[in-house]
Amino acid sequence: MSGASAWEAVLFDLDGTLADTVPLILASFRHTMVVHRGELLPDRDWLQHVGRPLRDTVRHFARTEAEATSILDTYLAFQRAAHDRMVRPFDGVGGVVTRLARQGVALAIVTSKAREMTGRTLRSCGVERDFPVVITADDVKRGKPDPEPVRRALDALDVPPSHRVLFVGDSPHDVAAGRAAGVRTAAVTWGAFPAEGLAPEGPDFLVRRPEELLELRP
Repeated sequence: MSGASAWEAVLFDLDGTLADTVPLILASFRHTMVVHRGELLPDRDWLQHVGRPLRDTVRHFARTEAEATSILDTYLAFQRAAHDRMVRPFDGVGGVVTRLARQGVALAIVTSKAREMTGRTLRSCGVERDFPVVITADDVKRGKPDPEPVRRALDALDVPPSHRVLFVGDSPHDVAAGRAAGVRTAAVTWGAFPAEGLAPEGPDFLVRRPEELLELRP
């Protein structure tokens, strides 16, 4: 073990935090809108929902539940086909995860992604063995920004919410979920949201490089 950490547990969002998936997300969105709307919509229309379950996001672009299902199917078909050639880990995140594990920190993934694609993304990033607990959109009734996914991860780790638990994510929805669950929050700026889009949500920490995560203290 490489020294003791001040954190009892660190929970990570996946897309935009560990995995560089924003190019894939936007390519999937653009393809889907051309299919269903016949035109491209502004990327910001989709990016503002990043961090929430896909099943919830598509309802903002559909007029009926049937259309929402159709939009979801189109998006997922493109995502599955393009995933492995477009997804990679952010530089430095693998080393941070390894360091935390060696320090004895309990680790978990808390993502709004469905389980199938979560597994593929973790494998693409080479970190699938580092997380004994993975909570996906398929494991909860209410996704982020609701605190249920964070609480489910803590229950699985057998760690109570406290100031010694950190939830790391790249969206305001991650910050809101972590705060509501009673843990500290770190918002990273290398994902879907810039610092100015994260600061208003009031994260405990604003992080600009993965290595900074190792310097944070409760």
